[in-house]
Amino acid sequence: MSCYRNILVAHDGSVDAEAALAHAIELARDQRACLKLLTVVPTPHQSGNASLPVLPIEQADSSEYFSGSLRRAADSVPDDIGLRTQLLSGNPAETILRVAREDGDDLLVMGSHGHSRLHRALLGSVSHRVLHDSPVPVLLIRHSKESPAEVVVSSAERASSEPAQ
Repeated sequence: MSCYRNILVAHDGSVDAEAALAHAIELARDQRACLKLLTVVPTPHQSGNASLPVLPIEQADSSEYFSGSLRRAADSVPDDIGLRTQLLSGNPAETILRVAREDGDDLLVMGSHGHSRLHRALLGSVSHRVLHDSPVPVLLIRHSKESPAEVVVSSAERASSEPAQ
């Protein structure tokens, strides 16, 4: 019996997201699960909401970039893996969490850091928030030069069971 039937992959086009997708493809194949690729176009910085990243490009260019990234990621998924794609706009962490909650996914796979230097400076603030607030297990993947994908955190349950500091 398969442990995972529906795997949500949050993808932003970063090298960590590519490594996460590669790992998710192998999991989907092993578990006979379906993948859902989710890309969230960050909304422009809004007054009073400092948690949203400011992108150095216009929103239209940003949407085009993320749409292309999602297409390329979907094209890399082998035909024997069930696949759905979703492109949404909003706060990335909130949107990923909402989709995971509403769609009943069994596992969420994502890169440990986002695409831009700003995202890295915020320590993958999106991945950190998703890890701690996800209703489903989270698998964070970091691209490694030595191996194609390195598992960073195996599940949200581990993080939630650690004592608060």
